[in-house]
Amino acid sequence: GGSCSGLDFAGVTDVYSTFAAFMALNKETGQAQCWGLSGYGGSCSGLDFAGVTDVYSTGYAFMALNKETGQAQCWGHSSRGGSCSGLDFAGVTDVYSTGSAFMALN
Repeated sequence: GGSCSGLDFAGVTDVYSTFAAFMALNKETGQAQCWGLSGYGGSCSGLDFAGVTDVYSTGYAFMALNKETGQAQCWGHSSRGGSCSGLDFAGVTDVYSTGSAFMALN
């Protein structure tokens, strides 16, 4: 998961993990910090988490979902859940994960 020294966790409401990375999220502000190995989701700079209602993880990737709008962002290992651009998550009610994939139900 790497070192989190120097990170500010004030206001963090939720923490998520993969095999080798973490995400600390403030759902109220949409601010997030990720650390660890980038191939496991340890790099999320440049992503906007405003409105995220749920975060899910595989062993290698994260998915941040806004269930109200159906918009999702995935990052981490692209062939193990870290790539979801172009997918429509409108109406999704549940998301499940394995070590290497996500499944969304509506």
